[in-house]
Amino acid sequence: MQVSGKTILLTGGTDGIGRELAGQLKAKGATVIVTGRTPERIEAAKVAGYEVIAADLSSQAGVDAILSAVKGRNIDILINNAGLGSDHDFREAMPDLADNDRCIAANLNAPIHLITNLMPALKSRPEAMIVNVTSGLAIAPRSGGPIYCATKAGLRSYTLALRHQLRDTAIHVLEVLPPVVETKLTAGRGGKKKMSATDCAAQIVDAMETNAKEANVGMTKLLRIVESISPALARKIMINY
Repeated sequence: MQVSGKTILLTGGTDGIGRELAGQLKAKGATVIVTGRTPERIEAAKVAGYEVIAADLSSQAGVDAILSAVKGRNIDILINNAGLGSDHDFREAMPDLADNDRCIAANLNAPIHLITNLMPALKSRPEAMIVNVTSGLAIAPRSGGPIYCATKAGLRSYTLALRHQLRDTAIHVLEVLPPVVETKLTAGRGGKKKMSATDCAAQIVDAMETNAKEANVGMTKLLRIVESISPALARKIMINY
């Protein structure tokens, strides 16, 4: 798909992978509407020339704010990029279930709600695209982040089924599986193995432009190869990552 001239709704577009992705898509001639939840980053995005929707996707109110802001707009591409982490490790402390619920809402429920509500608008376009950003951890989880991993695995399953449902429509469905990327979400993890957000975004844009069904970004390519040979080995490698 040629992104130039397209109107793109990008969740979590004020920081990390989303911010880099917004910049690269805008540079290619797309109109990018971004969402964010931190006032300082929202203001910075506005200064950079983006239309910004303030929305915390861990709540239904955040989803409703986005839907209200884009009602009646011609959205060509929806990118579900926003995500939250959540601690859930009994070896460290009792989990905070309210925090876990926010993670599930932002990472899984919000994309499903946005896709469902924007489906009529997407179907009305000559060509459209849904991009769901999952994770290499959707393939094999790590023991320290079971809630985050579960949300990404759930979104991966949803994406696979959604692609099959929409196979005879003009809506292309792309799943993006990043590795550990240098963002605030991954602070303290990954060490020198982290991928830059700029490089990650570039691979996502390339996948969009080539109509890929699945973008295994960076080291996720290797994980997918291992998983194709031995799912048990992939799980063993990732469980203590």
